[in-house]
Formats: sequence, C-alpha cells, structure tokens
Amino acid sequence: MISRQLIPCLLVFTALLSWVGCTKRETPADAGIRTQTLLLGNLAEPRDLDPHVATAYTDMNILIGLYEGLTVLDEKTSSALPGVATNWNASADGLVWTFQLRRDARWSNGDPVTSHDFAYAFRRILSPAMAAEYSYMLWSIKNAQAYNTGTITDFSLVGVTTPDDFTLRVTLERPTPYLPALAAHTTWLPVHRGTVEKFGRMDQPGTSWTRPGNLVGNGAFMLNEWTPNARIVLGKNPRYWDAATVRLNRIIFFPTENPDVEERNFRAGQLHVTYDIPSSKIPVYQRESPGRLRLDPLLNIWYINFNTTKPPLDNALVRRALALAVDREAISRSVYNGAFRAAQAFVPPDCGDYTSTAHTQTDVAEARRLLAEAGYPGGRGLPVMSVQALNNDKVPKVAEALQGRWKQELGVEVSIEPSEQKIWIQTQTAMNHTIGLMGWVADFADPVTFLQLRETGNGNNWSGWSNPAYDQLLKTAANTADARARYALFQQAETILLNEASASPLVYGARTYLINPAVKNWDSAPLGLHQYKKVYLEP
Repeated sequence: MISRQLIPCLLVFTALLSWVGCTKRETPADAGIRTQTLLLGNLAEPRDLDPHVATAYTDMNILIGLYEGLTVLDEKTSSALPGVATNWNASADGLVWTFQLRRDARWSNGDPVTSHDFAYAFRRILSPAMAAEYSYMLWSIKNAQAYNTGTITDFSLVGVTTPDDFTLRVTLERPTPYLPALAAHTTWLPVHRGTVEKFGRMDQPGTSWTRPGNLVGNGAFMLNEWTPNARIVLGKNPRYWDAATVRLNRIIFFPTENPDVEERNFRAGQLHVTYDIPSSKIPVYQRESPGRLRLDPLLNIWYINFNTTKPPLDNALVRRALALAVDREAISRSVYNGAFRAAQAFVPPDCGDYTSTAHTQTDVAEARRLLAEAGYPGGRGLPVMSVQALNNDKVPKVAEALQGRWKQELGVEVSIEPSEQKIWIQTQTAMNHTIGLMGWVADFADPVTFLQLRETGNGNNWSGWSNPAYDQLLKTAANTADARARYALFQQAETILLNEASASPLVYGARTYLINPAVKNWDSAPLGLHQYKKVYLEP
C-alpha cells in the first residue's frame, strides 16, 4: 500500500517523466547547428591526406579544408581568388607569373608560410620517385615534365624561383592563361618540409606525416581525428590567417559508400549534407521535400574505360562496336532518373566556351558489322570480359545495363566486379582491369582537363591507349594562344579519341544530394569543391 503522503510527489514525478518522454531528443545534426559542427557524407575512405598522392575527388573534399594554395576557386564561377597569394601578374608574353604571398599566412604549428614551401612542394610532386599520377598538372612549368620524367635531374633548371620569402616566380613552357585557376588545384598545394622529412624522405609517399597529431597544414582547419572507415574530424585552425571569419568549429566527414544508408542517416539527423542520393529517391524529395534536395550542375563525365593493352580490346574495332551498342538514353532514365544526361561526347557541355562537335551515337547495326570485321561475328570467339564497377547504388546498375545490352545486341558476354572505391581506383591505376566504369570531375573549367586524360604518359591515363597524332594535337593546342584555334585543335583530338574508342562516354554527371536548410553559403559549384571557411550553420 502506498502512503497517502507520497501521492502528490508521485504525481509530480510522473508528470515530469511524461514531459521528458515527449521532448524531442537532440540529433547530431541539431547539436551540430548549436556547436557549428558540419556533418558531411563523403562516400569513401581517403587513400591519403597527402595532396601529392590524392587523385580522388572525395579525398580532395578533405584536402581543401586542411591546406590552402596560392589561389582558391570561387564556387560559382570557377575563377581564381586570392589564397596564400594576395595578388599575381603575368609578363607581356604570358610566360612569367609572379605571385606575392601574404605575410600573415601560418602553418598550423605557427611557422610562416613562405615561397620556399611552395617551391619545395613543387619539387616533391615532380620528383620521379614520388610517382605522383597527378604530377602532369605542373607540366606547364618550364622543364617540369623533363624533371618529372628524369630527363633532367637538376631542379634549379625548373621554372620555379623564390626571389624572397614572400615572392614566388613561375616561368612556363608556354602561355597558360588559366594558370591562376590551376594554382588552386590540390597538386599545387604547399606541404610543410619539416613535417614531411620528420617521417621519411621528401619523395617517399605513404609515410605517417598525414596522420592525426603529425599533419601540419595551412588551411582553415586542422586534422583532429582519422578513424578508418568511420570518420575524419577537422577542427578550426586558430593560426589560419583568416581565422576570425571562419564560423565553423568542426567538420566531420563520414565515408559512407552506400547512398541508401546515407539517406537514412540524413533523415535520422546524422548528417547535414549527403554525398549522394539514391536515384529512386529523387522524385520523392522533389515532391515531398524540395528544399532539402539539390541537383547542381557538375563538370563531370562517366565513361567506359577500356584497357587497350589487353586482347581483344587492343583492337579498336571491338572497342568501337561496344561503344556504338550502348543505349545511353536508357541508362540516363533507368539508372539516374534523368538527373545525369546521356553523353555523346567526352568533354561535358559548358566547359569554358567549348562545345564538342564529335559524338558517339548509338548504332547497333554498325556495331555488329564492326564486330564481325574484327573476327567476332555475333560475339563468337570473344572471351567473357570483366567490368570493374564502383560498388554504390548506381555504377553496378550501369554495368548491368551494359551487360544486358551487349549480350542481347552483340552476343558479347561480360561479368561484373563491384568493389569499394579504393580497390576500384587501384585496379585501374595498375591496369589490372579489362573494362572499367570511370568518372572524372574537371580540375578547372577547360576542355584540356578531360582530353589530357588520354595523352601518352599522363598519370591518369589508365587505358594504355597512345596515339601520336592525338598527342601532337594537344601539344600544338598547348602552344596556341588564340582561343578559337586552340578549340579547333581540341575538336580534332576529341574526334580521334571517340573514333578509336579509347574511352566511351556514358552520362554527364551532376551533384545530386540532400542538404539541411541550416547549412548556409553552400553554393552550387561546377567543380564540386566548396570553401568551408565561408560555410556556417544557422537554425
């Protein structure tokens, strides 16, 4: 029996429990708004946080928070803005660029950021022992390619000088009008010499200098935590030159490869911004929650990456037959719900002022004729080839569409090998694939960022394809100042690329993702990268 004296107290206690039970629990996203902690989906575990090693777009998303280059990119226009450099100018012939560095730029350990840090970084990424796939991004510098390929061994012959601690002078092989935008790329980022060499040689990739507690960066944020396959945490860098304007305190990146899981996490308040969204959910959000759905333009191509060193794909007739049989419109509709447009050219639309004139059309009859001409009528005699596909919710479906189409129309059989991003990239980098499905986001808004992917010797040419005429066209274009004449050379090069089916375009990408309305200053970015220093959270 309960004592009568306790009844009033019990009633009050019961009411209190009822109120607590009805109160909405604070989600991580809500807490993030309160603490200025941005929660981002980022698809994949990074290969490394070394700017001279990274090639994946998802790795670069993190790097731009940890480091700052001579310039940064305006998201909307993709044009260069001051970064560590406050201003720059070019000589009358466009061959000598001088960058003036700000004197208040600091590394996260307090050391000043100087011109020597940039010169050291350039020497490092161009060192042959680094074997950096992206080193070609600096080849516009005089003698950079020669040093990178070992033709010369004296770095003083490379067009990089430091007249003083805060002046960097870059002499070019040829006029490069887009150099300020190029200087914002992750390959041009500085590294802290003392930190790099504390943990290994200057030209030794894969050391522990990029781990938490070791990494010294010069960006608006610092590396606080890296829990593999779980999360990467960046904290505000109090020594960043513009720290007073940075409103975020932390950024947490989640390497969630499954968009369905990511979308559920978003609905549960675990994320502010997803990396992707399942295509099937796009109409749902368009109908029920359009304010949380973003469909941003992106300079991106998804394509079939043929390994041209492996029979039967060393035969251009076979590659062209496979390319002509693809139904790109069907892939756009069935896999991407129309958010990714069918692609007939290798260079996406709106890439500078360039519009591709060469196209790969769907022509099944011609595909069958070419396959027969190659000696494989109806696919007879061809081995079963494997298709390497990123294991997300879309790329395996593209592989399945190709598998069904090639079997039905050409009698060609392929198997599908889904894999996580790191393995997917490693397999194609090492040229261990037969057919790969690959995506590329522009490094800057110019067609050369796509066309140079098929240049002989390019570190990202994971096809083995080499064509002297193609290479010469790109070389001539690089030395052509007139924009119209330069684009005409690119048109010829793209025609060769498509005619030989070194790669076959599939769809033009877009940024399709979910975003919490509390995220402010998150502009649409055709190159996909955002200045986190501008972003903040507001209830």
